[in-house]
Amino acid sequence: MFGAIYIGLSGLNAYSKGLQQVSNNVSNLNTTGFKGSTVSFHNLYATPDRGGMSLTGQGGSAGYGVEVDDGTLNFKQGELRSTDRDLDLSVDGSGFLVLLDGDRTLYARTGSFEVDPAGFIVMSGTSYRLATLDATGRAVSLSVDARRTSAPKATTAVTFADNLSSTATSYAVSDIRVFDASGAAHVWKADFVNGSDGWTVTVTDDKGVTVGTQTLKFNAGIVDPATAKLDFADAASGLTVQFDFSSGVTSFSGGEVSTLRAAKVDGYAAGTITGIAADSAGKLQLTYSNGQKVDGGAIALADFRDPTRLEQRDGLFVEREPGQSMLLASDDPRVGQVRSKRLEASNVDLSQQFGDLILIQRGFQASSQIVSVSNDMIQQLFGIRGQG
Repeated sequence: MFGAIYIGLSGLNAYSKGLQQVSNNVSNLNTTGFKGSTVSFHNLYATPDRGGMSLTGQGGSAGYGVEVDDGTLNFKQGELRSTDRDLDLSVDGSGFLVLLDGDRTLYARTGSFEVDPAGFIVMSGTSYRLATLDATGRAVSLSVDARRTSAPKATTAVTFADNLSSTATSYAVSDIRVFDASGAAHVWKADFVNGSDGWTVTVTDDKGVTVGTQTLKFNAGIVDPATAKLDFADAASGLTVQFDFSSGVTSFSGGEVSTLRAAKVDGYAAGTITGIAADSAGKLQLTYSNGQKVDGGAIALADFRDPTRLEQRDGLFVEREPGQSMLLASDDPRVGQVRSKRLEASNVDLSQQFGDLILIQRGFQASSQIVSVSNDMIQQLFGIRGQG
């Protein structure tokens, strides 16, 4: 009967711990990236070499109570919820983001990131650096400090498109913005005058100073290859810009209406970072105020042979046994894809937790009843003394 009391007490203890696991799951219902654990119990056995009174999970044949398991993490994908931050990242798949903290490596399913004063991309509120893959496939921390600005590029070509009416006498394309080597902008204007020997093209700058004059010719409405590309050199700005008419420019009758335009102008001014986000290929992309984009490297994703062997700590995961992971890039089917402006919600199933809660409560009540009945029987046994 004393043994029954101890068995009942093991039940009270196990179901109390089971309640803690369920409570932890439920309380983290809205914790970003949280993975719920499955509550389970196993039988305890007595070891004959210790007189049958020691409780252990090995050996023996008689049951001596119950014990709660540590709990197995459920890595089912949580809902990916939209946000308005480019550096809110999540993984659509089974992979894990890799975080570097000195010599330690941590893993996360999702997280809000920011740029720290040193230029490293870190998880908000921590010093954990987001890892990218280098050329050899190793996980390295990325600093954008050296890439905070985008160097200017001088304009070398202006590409024209559409039609220059063959019956028009003149036409002008204004507001052609070109950039010199220092990134300074210059506004040019191209005047087209129809003459007997073709179109005279005169380019002037924003001060009205003539940059240069060239002749553009057409053969049956098609640009003469000999004049398809015209160079204009500006000594004041140090620019030599090629006007390219070879890509679909025509000269057909259309009354006095022309649609010729500067479709593309290369070159740009200096720029500063305006955004950092993960692109569709899972690479960090830096966007600048001058419209340029720079690839910052592929975000490292870890694939584990058995994710259930990971330990969950403060919304992050650590390896119990190092060396169980493989580093891959986004889009690999083994890890999935990195999503920007997404955070993964908790995967806790509330209905399942309430079901477990009821079962744990019933188990606790039954175990307490065993203790109560055993105590009553012992009291009755003590009362036998003196009866006869």
